[in-house]
Amino acid sequence: MKKVLLQGRGLTKVFTQGQTNNKALDEVDVDIFEKDFTIIMGSSGAGKSTLLYALSQMDAVTEGTVSYRGQELTRLKAKQLAKLRAEEFGFVFQQTHLVSNLTLYENVAVAGFLGKKGSSSQIQRRAQTLLTQMGVEKAENRLPSQVSGGEAQRAAIARAMIGEPGLLFADEPTGALNRSHTGEVLDLLTALNQSGQSVLMVTHDLRAAVRGNRILYLEDGKILDELELPAYQAAQDRQREGRISGWLSKLQW
Repeated sequence: MKKVLLQGRGLTKVFTQGQTNNKALDEVDVDIFEKDFTIIMGSSGAGKSTLLYALSQMDAVTEGTVSYRGQELTRLKAKQLAKLRAEEFGFVFQQTHLVSNLTLYENVAVAGFLGKKGSSSQIQRRAQTLLTQMGVEKAENRLPSQVSGGEAQRAAIARAMIGEPGLLFADEPTGALNRSHTGEVLDLLTALNQSGQSVLMVTHDLRAAVRGNRILYLEDGKILDELELPAYQAAQDRQREGRISGWLSKLQW
């Protein structure tokens, strides 16, 4: 039986604009399991990123609770929550948000120092190991502006992994990349998951969705359906894509 890592109950998020209330999440109940590669899909405006931010507590919900490893995050004070996020969560976004005047290595190492997991020498070694694992060790002394979008995103994944997170959140991590760089980043995320890393990713890209073993489909702020898949194997790409495509068509995606 799979172990629940992150749990949301009754998650509701209301945005108010003037006299209008927009319910981006509508009493969502969701479990995210340990070691899964969970995908969140849905049409534009369905609430995909809002759900990811709610579950990571980067954004507070209007109503509902979020628990991580049995600890209710919605009860924590701001400093406690910030500490937990720094120690337990990693984040990768569509834009890398790398610090422009720091090298790739410095971007990764600084994140490690902020997380305070290990001694300075341990963090430095882990930063270099991660950059090598991500295939950007030759560019570690370059600034973000001096590398390709794919290299920058791989460095951003290294930065997200420096604190050895229990859960890696990814919000459209390939949305700004070309096809080649998209494949490289997806291969890295897949390899991390297959080594035991739990991943929760928002995407609208079918090529990215095939990497998951569980897909949640959102519509109008609610989880409309979900699809379970076996662990990813590259040789089954077309078969998986066909299965997901057929499922999405039934949901009128």
